[in-house]
Amino acid sequence: MKLLTVTVPCYNSQDYMEKCVNSLLTGGDRVQIVIIDDGSKDATGEISDRYGEKYPDIVTVVHQENGGHGEGINQGLAHATGTYFKVVDSDDWVSSDFCGFLDTLEQCEKCGGVDLFVTNYYYEHADGKGNRSICYANALPEDRIFGWEETSRFQMHQLLTIHSCTFRTAVLRENTRLLPKHVFYEDNLMVYQGLPFVSRLYYKNIDLYRYFIGRDGQSVQRDVMTRRYQHQIIVTQRCFEACHLDEIAQKKLRTYLKHELFMMFGISALYARLNKSAEAEENLNKMWEACEAFDPKWAKHFRKHSPLSIICIPGKTGQRISGAVYTVANKVVRFN
Repeated sequence: MKLLTVTVPCYNSQDYMEKCVNSLLTGGDRVQIVIIDDGSKDATGEISDRYGEKYPDIVTVVHQENGGHGEGINQGLAHATGTYFKVVDSDDWVSSDFCGFLDTLEQCEKCGGVDLFVTNYYYEHADGKGNRSICYANALPEDRIFGWEETSRFQMHQLLTIHSCTFRTAVLRENTRLLPKHVFYEDNLMVYQGLPFVSRLYYKNIDLYRYFIGRDGQSVQRDVMTRRYQHQIIVTQRCFEACHLDEIAQKKLRTYLKHELFMMFGISALYARLNKSAEAEENLNKMWEACEAFDPKWAKHFRKHSPLSIICIPGKTGQRISGAVYTVANKVVRFN
């Protein structure tokens, strides 16, 4: 069995995927790299096969009909032979800290293993402006195994994402549902579904994941996210319905899940308001109604009794407020 499986979902990634895969190959035989060719129309499939032929003991190649990023993660998990599981997108890469990260992961296993290993991620902007690390040192104990009760308050911009999370493979396989096909931003659902089953954590304060921002058509660009607001709504609703917050016994875990939901509801509402269409308003209202049907206490809390109530104000006033909130937020953390 490998120590770590890294799945790399690829769609028409011929121009940048090699940088990603080459960075992962530095991990050597401890790593299984699962390259998912998601119905690509360019040379992605051929490049993937070349890696598979050259590194047969490390690289597994899966060719599939186009199912979207989520199906790439689903298939990566299905083919995983590693004790731990991580996702690295094909336009991103890992830093030179990768081998040290694997060393620490091995040490964790000698001490009984962990359910979740957290590292920082680093925004790499194409224009070089706004590059920064998303660091968790204020919220998580460093360089030791710990539980949720030892965590501190997460700041607004600190979310546990696929970029920062390496899960124990069994945690995801045994406790999470398949991610939806052809839905963007579904990686948030993968993480959220897994968190209620995490009890042992480890945090290493390194900028392991390099998150590239600035590629044309990238899913996190403002115009793209505004068009795809419905994908955010779908993912947010599924996260909310993944568990009842009041059934989470561990208080600090429940607090973090509330933080995650607050941000996801905020992103969904923000981009629906920025879309400025009647259809977007209707779909946003349907999301709230469905969430209130599942858990009226917490849905009403987020919608009406939290700062999100400001961007949920109906009509053009709410839309103008949403535009201002977006501008300020993107200046604080340049996320696109």
